[in-house]
Amino acid sequence: MAEFRLWSDDFPSNGFMSKEQECSDKAFGVDGLGGNVSPAVQWENVPEDAQSLALTVYDPDAPTGSGFWHWVVVNLPVGTRSLPRNAGKADATLLPTGALQVRNDYGTQGFGGAAPPRGDKPHRYIFRLHALKAAQLPITAETTNAVARFMIHLNEIDSTTYTGLYELK
Repeated sequence: MAEFRLWSDDFPSNGFMSKEQECSDKAFGVDGLGGNVSPAVQWENVPEDAQSLALTVYDPDAPTGSGFWHWVVVNLPVGTRSLPRNAGKADATLLPTGALQVRNDYGTQGFGGAAPPRGDKPHRYIFRLHALKAAQLPITAETTNAVARFMIHLNEIDSTTYTGLYELK
C-alpha cells in the first residue's frame, strides 16, 4: 500500500510558515498583525480500515513543560482529502459537515496561530493527521483537547505528520 501522507502547499516540509499563520492576539507577544489562518492541507492514501480522521497541530517547543496545542479537529469524514486555507476559523464553516473543533491551548475554538517567544529558536508546528477506527468520537465542542486527544489515540490506526517552523525575531 502507498504511504499515508500529509502535506501543505502553503509552506515546505520543515520550512517556515508565513505571517498568515501567526497568532493575531497581542497578548501572546506578537504584533497583532498575524492572520491566525490555518494553512491549506491535503492528504492521500488513508488506511482502508479508517472510519474517520482527526487533525492536530502541536508546538513541542513551547516553554510550558508540555508543549502547546494549536488545533484539534475531529470527526473528519474518512473520504475527505483536504482542508482549505482558513478551515480552522472559529465558526467552522469551511470544515466538512460533521467535523468538530475543540478548544486549543489558547482557550478558543479552531486554529490558534503561531506565537513563539520573541528571539527564541524556530518552533516546530507538527500537523498530524490521524486515521481512526471510529466513525465518530463521542465528544462535544466543550470537551477538553486533552480528552479529545486521548480519544484520538485510543482509536488511532495510523498517523502521518507534516512540520512547519515559525520564529519571531
